[in-house]
Amino acid sequence: VTGYIAIKMGWTNTKGIIDEQENYFQDKIEDDSWSKSEEWQVLKEAIKKDEVVIKRASKETGVPSRIIVMPRVVAQLRLFHSGREIFKSVFAPLKILGNQSQFSWGIMGIKQETAMQIENNLAEDDHVLDFKTDDQNRERFERLTNEDDRYYSYLYGALMIKQLEEQWEKAGFPIDGRPEIIATLYNIGFENSKPKANPLSGGAEVEINNIKYSFGSLAQSFYDSDELIDEFPT
Repeated sequence: VTGYIAIKMGWTNTKGIIDEQENYFQDKIEDDSWSKSEEWQVLKEAIKKDEVVIKRASKETGVPSRIIVMPRVVAQLRLFHSGREIFKSVFAPLKILGNQSQFSWGIMGIKQETAMQIENNLAEDDHVLDFKTDDQNRERFERLTNEDDRYYSYLYGALMIKQLEEQWEKAGFPIDGRPEIIATLYNIGFENSKPKANPLSGGAEVEINNIKYSFGSLAQSFYDSDELIDEFPT
């Protein structure tokens, strides 16, 4: 309900930006004010609770656990900082993650059409997302919004990252080792993923303590930090 209200009120809507200049981007990833925020302290404890299922998704897909966590960190900080009153009254006291519903589902913010594309992109012999019922739409929604078991949320997110990396690898422009590009593509979606040389980070604008980040630059900042490094090493 909280996630639905946040989306309907437009708290998660932010303009997109591109990190066009290297010095601008470096300034962003070197600024760690986000890690000193109250929101991050709450989010960090919540993510720790999901360590087992995150590592399970990592083992299943081959995507490093820190890479899986990375877009989750940015999306959740974006939600927390976009709706301060909701954060203070709901998320902070319970130390929980915001579970989006309606347009984007679950803690990884996977849209219905994105989830379906992830399923369709799987090889015929890959049965990791096989459905157990005939009502696939309902089962998909319940998978991604399950508050008691977030495994499928992380699995879909990991598979999306894996498929994006494979797309760019096949095109001759590998992005492994480029967390800021991976996060940017995760944010802008399959439809905007166009492999090319020298891609730029960017995506939705996230403002934290009067500092404006792009989705990609904030992801890079988290990835390069020591936050959650014991649980999810680089």
